[in-house]
Amino acid sequence: GHDAAINMIRRLLQAQGAEVVHLGHNRSVAEIVRAAIQEDADAIAATSYQGGHNEYFAYMVDMLRERGCPHIRVVVGGGGTIAPQEIDALQRYGGRAHLYARGRPPDGSQGHDRRRVRPGARCPKPAFEARSLTARDPVQIARAISVLENADPADAQAEQIRRMTQRSPSRVPVIGITGSGGAGKSSLTDELLTRLLRQFPDRQIAVAAMDPTRGRSGGALLGDRIRMNSIDTDAVFMRSLATRRRHLATAVVLKDVIQLYRAAGFDLIIVETAGTGQADSEIVDLVDWSLYVMTGEYGAASQLEKIEMLDYADLIVLNKSDKRGANDSLRDVRKQRRRNHPEDRDLADGDVPVFPTVASRFNDPGVNRLFTALCGLIGVQRLGSAAWETADSAQYTTRRLREPTHPRREGALPGRDRAQRPRRARTDRAPRLKPRAVPRACIRRCRLS
Repeated sequence: GHDAAINMIRRLLQAQGAEVVHLGHNRSVAEIVRAAIQEDADAIAATSYQGGHNEYFAYMVDMLRERGCPHIRVVVGGGGTIAPQEIDALQRYGGRAHLYARGRPPDGSQGHDRRRVRPGARCPKPAFEARSLTARDPVQIARAISVLENADPADAQAEQIRRMTQRSPSRVPVIGITGSGGAGKSSLTDELLTRLLRQFPDRQIAVAAMDPTRGRSGGALLGDRIRMNSIDTDAVFMRSLATRRRHLATAVVLKDVIQLYRAAGFDLIIVETAGTGQADSEIVDLVDWSLYVMTGEYGAASQLEKIEMLDYADLIVLNKSDKRGANDSLRDVRKQRRRNHPEDRDLADGDVPVFPTVASRFNDPGVNRLFTALCGLIGVQRLGSAAWETADSAQYTTRRLREPTHPRREGALPGRDRAQRPRRARTDRAPRLKPRAVPRACIRRCRLS
């Protein structure tokens, strides 16, 4: 909904102990319902400031009912745009909707939210029935993950799910993406998903994305979906997980979730951890291949010797490589990779598995090269039910890319045409003036004398 309203509400809910899956604003009904089902949400909180709320929220209630999740509540706020008679009609329509409008005491609503998200609180849901899992049944997969996530160690239902998933003989490739917070892991994951779906449209992909739990309140901001633009399809199942523990970047239940994905018949599993520190490397023990995502802002080159994932990562991604100083960072990371892996000392720079990327850029050549290398890793091992080889190798070339260069060093800013480049170059080569000569030069330049 409206960005200011949803940001305020999610902060309140998070501070009260709720795990909030943040979708941002301007989302369609289908996107919201798909996310709510895959996340097994207790409720959908939305705002409407643009009109059309009668049709929008009625359609949302209808779609939840059609997809077998009528128990998910819909909580709506609309300021002064929703009339009282419309509120009554919408609340009678769905039975699970609650609308807030102008004139409703805020203390009452906040107290209502506090009662609902008290520690251990759960909204009533249909009883879970353990049955065979398939990648085409998101409701059953989502409910099974919730049972595993919320169960006590001796819970009989969770143990039944574990026994059922352990019998699966499938060996599905699992890719782990980790790195420091803000390095662009979610954006890179979305770019890889875009290429995977385009090259392999018949495959089913599962994603598990983790974010840290706040130690003081117990809430969590699960915000990875806001960067995902390619998951609104039946070919992708994504679940956000809070770590629910301190000082680690993975969730307690991650191992069980990976095994559940395998039993459901997915062709590929992608795991994205929460932001990591220098010593975090637990993801290596849970996945087949690991990608470490970093930026050039790591401090002095000696800091690279402290990053444990540079020892274990199969592929290293230097994201945001369009920033100034990216060339120096790329050189230092390649040197550290060669020190950690003596067998790579004779490799040329372009063959060292360090990939400069700009994940926020459309069709970035660095991401294309990374995608080719990743498909090569999976295809060589031939894990899972299908070989992961690119259908058009010419589209994702493996030739060495030109080193990342800041636009100013090329003599022109992005988007400028060629006719303006000489003028830009002459400006850069203009001689420096002494301070006393600056006023005189300005007067002469403006032809005032």
